Amino acid sequence: MLLVPGTRCVALCDVDSTVLRRRSQDVEKATGAKPREYGDYRALLEDKDVDAVIIGTPDHWHCLQMVDACDAGKDVYVEKPMANSIDECERMVKAAEYYGRVVQVGQWQRSGAHWQDAMDYVHSGALGEIRTVKAWAYMNRTKNVPKKPDAPVPAGVDYDMWLGPAAERPFNPNRFHFNFRWYWDYAGGLMTDWGVHLIDIVTWGMRAKHPKRVMSSGGNFAYPDSAMETPDTQTAIYEFDGFSMIWEHAVGIGLGPFQRAHGIAFIGNNGTLVVDRQQWEIFPEKERGPDGLQDKMPPRSSQEILREARGLDQHTENFIQCMRSRATPRCDVSTASLAAVNAHLGNIALRTGDTLEWRAEKYRFEGNRAANALLKPDYRRPWRLPDV
Repeated sequence: MLLVPGTRCVALCDVDSTVLRRRSQDVEKATGAKPREYGDYRALLEDKDVDAVIIGTPDHWHCLQMVDACDAGKDVYVEKPMANSIDECERMVKAAEYYGRVVQVGQWQRSGAHWQDAMDYVHSGALGEIRTVKAWAYMNRTKNVPKKPDAPVPAGVDYDMWLGPAAERPFNPNRFHFNFRWYWDYAGGLMTDWGVHLIDIVTWGMRAKHPKRVMSSGGNFAYPDSAMETPDTQTAIYEFDGFSMIWEHAVGIGLGPFQRAHGIAFIGNNGTLVVDRQQWEIFPEKERGPDGLQDKMPPRSSQEILREARGLDQHTENFIQCMRSRATPRCDVSTASLAAVNAHLGNIALRTGDTLEWRAEKYRFEGNRAANALLKPDYRRPWRLPDV
């Protein structure tokens, strides 16, 4: 954000005073101005100098903090996934509309130039009828999480506030900071951590919204003794009108389909387009491919690839521009909600072990009580799900 002219970081908030102090020093060193420091986000929202907030908390906090920020008259940049449940997504969409705030969600590939070029190619029809889309994340930098005993809360950490609306549990170092991603109380594993980025591209390219049917399987196959609750290996199949989407992820493996750690493959009658954060490429069907179907993008310099890969910079700049113009940002709450809902559908199918019939017009599953029970979180008192 600070790369955009005319922005200032006037305040920071964190429940870990060690992190807060270190990041405050970083901001002062970078800008020459020391930000005010808060331990409770509600106090920060009372700060009249704050025009917008960036929510980079664990996923289970996103909904409540975003709605409270909108209610306080702040614009919001909230990290992905937008929320930790389908019900929360719906509430956040209503809140942004009701309060009239600019809300950008951190699915920054929406602002990357080469992603936009790839989507233009998909929309051109050159691939022919697209019958299957694959999306995957193979993360070898994420390894096993060995089990650890509960421990005292670290000095300077307001653990009760860190838990917030999540269930009350003893402090365990495995559930704190980065590793919160692997526990259902706070997040949805790789399916929501990376899935929203990549599934977003699927729905963008296919101009699709909700599937009719979802099934999923997986588990901790690579690390059966892991402390992770979310699966290290997962496959989900989504049936949309006219095509199917296959999601795959794996922890501890870095080589996925098409020799890429992550990506999306649009598989059409004339050829397949594969896109990741570096580039996009065409694999023609030799017998049916039309004349002129390119095997690859035109050669580009490493500087061009690097510049395009920094879609995050363009995304944050778009947020600031929309704050000033009051225009709709590239990844508004409706766009981000679609990606998050689809990711959560895959996780709910996994957790129930059922093939689920999704009724998008009702935001409910057809005839599956166990799946419907996972749509809405149970907030720990005194926290309550926000109503708009």
